[in-house]
Amino acid sequence: MSGLSPSDLDLASKAPLFSGVERADLAALLSGSNTVSYARQTLIFSQGDKADRFFIILDGQVNLYAMTKTGQQSIIEVFSAVTTFAEAAIFSPGEFPLNCEVLGGTRLIHVPAPSFLKHLSQNPHLAMILLKGLARWQARMTEEIAQIKSRSPAQRLASFLLTFAPENTKQARLRLPLTKVTLASRIGIAPESLSRALARMKSVGVESRGRDIIITDREALRRFLHEGGN
Repeated sequence: MSGLSPSDLDLASKAPLFSGVERADLAALLSGSNTVSYARQTLIFSQGDKADRFFIILDGQVNLYAMTKTGQQSIIEVFSAVTTFAEAAIFSPGEFPLNCEVLGGTRLIHVPAPSFLKHLSQNPHLAMILLKGLARWQARMTEEIAQIKSRSPAQRLASFLLTFAPENTKQARLRLPLTKVTLASRIGIAPESLSRALARMKSVGVESRGRDIIITDREALRRFLHEGGN
């Protein structure tokens, strides 16, 4: 665990929540924060724990999940660098609503709630800037939920893959950032449905080799997403 370096602060400034925040204000907001590196997969908080801090991802991946009645993990959100998470929890009711684990190789900034909230109370204009960032995140989540409910399993998978495929290339080889079981949970389908979705997407040039995904025609995959896949 260590304090923030200038390069850490530079990275943190790229998080959408802090868009429009001046560097001096950001440094004050993050006063008392520390960076923590995780060599292996680690549970960093559980549902119901006191929300005494929030986090900024500098490197790696974070999974937020709920536990089902059968004791299985249901992935709610997957975060990667550079973004914030759990910031809403430091406000009412002050408890983390989900469980959170980080993958090995992840580096986080832990932002203590007391100093962060104190600085906000002294600078209302900053509170408005951050509220706009939270509103953008909520709008994205609402849109994503609506899309998930209206799309077939294959379309959900196509949408996920397109977020990782480079924009200006026809072909791409991707390494899935999470296991297939986790991916199925992330996009709201059963693992067997994911296998069927991968099989049917061979017709648009998508091949699966373990966690490696080969996309031979990005535009064909995009058309599949918007025109079919039911």
